[in-house]
Amino acid sequence: MNKTTNWLTAAAVLWATASSVGAYAQGVIKIGEINSYKAQPAFLEPYRKGLELAVEEINSSGGVNGKKLELITRDDNANPGDAVRVAEDLISREKVDVLTGTFLSHIGLALTDFAKQRKFFFLAAEPLTDKIVWENGNRYTYRLRPSTYMQVAMLVPEAAALKKKRWALVYPNYEYGQSAVATFKELLKAAQPDVEFVTEQATPLGKVDAGSVVQALADSKPDAVFNVLFGADLSKFVREGNTRGLFKGRDVVSLLTGEPEYMDPLKDESPNGWIVTGYPWYGIQTPEHAAFRKAYEAKFKDYPRLGSVVGYSAIMSLATGMKKAQSTETEKLVKAFEGLSVKTPFGPIIYRAEDHQSTMGAYVGRTKNEGGKGVMVDYRYLDGAKYLPSAEQVAKRRPAD
Repeated sequence: MNKTTNWLTAAAVLWATASSVGAYAQGVIKIGEINSYKAQPAFLEPYRKGLELAVEEINSSGGVNGKKLELITRDDNANPGDAVRVAEDLISREKVDVLTGTFLSHIGLALTDFAKQRKFFFLAAEPLTDKIVWENGNRYTYRLRPSTYMQVAMLVPEAAALKKKRWALVYPNYEYGQSAVATFKELLKAAQPDVEFVTEQATPLGKVDAGSVVQALADSKPDAVFNVLFGADLSKFVREGNTRGLFKGRDVVSLLTGEPEYMDPLKDESPNGWIVTGYPWYGIQTPEHAAFRKAYEAKFKDYPRLGSVVGYSAIMSLATGMKKAQSTETEKLVKAFEGLSVKTPFGPIIYRAEDHQSTMGAYVGRTKNEGGKGVMVDYRYLDGAKYLPSAEQVAKRRPAD
């Protein structure tokens, strides 16, 4: 009886071991992705398509470390508390291997802190606030998209070259907008000491009272305007500004406005001559972008937006990091991402060890209303690495890991 029992026990152990090995060999890598899909569809629907394209390409080529990728997405309702609850559910119930995503800066900061508390790897794909990699930075969080500081630093030389003294500022009144305006004031004042900031209009996100804002800007009689509004707020601002003549004879420097997500809805109201960051998908001739655009258009029968590039590059970054680490374990991924080089539609980028910020750049140019549609002209790609502070400067702003 004892011999039979021992044999059955040994067989059960062998079967269980073989089953677990087989499950591992045939397993998947689960990527938990969190975003404000319902609140910010203009950017995030193309972004989701970029995610899907990257996952499809990676899986069709054999996956990562012998495993297929599985993407599990959740909506955060544009609420930091909801984002944290969803993140906990993804880790505890769905057993995801990594977290990525977020669009709004305050959501990104909430998950940055969550990653620190849970000691769990988080790639912030889109949120732009500098705090994610500097003041609130931690060893478990990396960020893909060029930050607020980087994009403003790209625009300031253009703004200074205008030699305008009186500037008006308009921005959404939350972390991203506040950070963008603070950086613009600091960098422009350094480049042009005699500059004056004659008014600031801080508007509720998604609830801009465009008429009163435009009137307040006009009443301050500025020589130029720095705008940080985006999405539906931008459309309302442009419409009222055109109607009331705010932009006539005035230069405008505008963050993000050249992105097709925000330019396309303006249609024949698109402004002329604004200095912007954006994404002229129709004119980028590099081999990397041509291959991405061809694959994207073939799959979705649509042209890419900037969100598409960000989503695609986020998944490619995770896959590249996992291959380098030969693991999805958090500590191994943290080390693998230090100095990690990743191929993207904008060319190769590097995740800096000193602040976990990628060197992805941005296109800077001017807007043009061409046949009733807004496009970017006179644009050029600026390498993000050239618009980042030094390791010594970062050390003064970022807490030690």
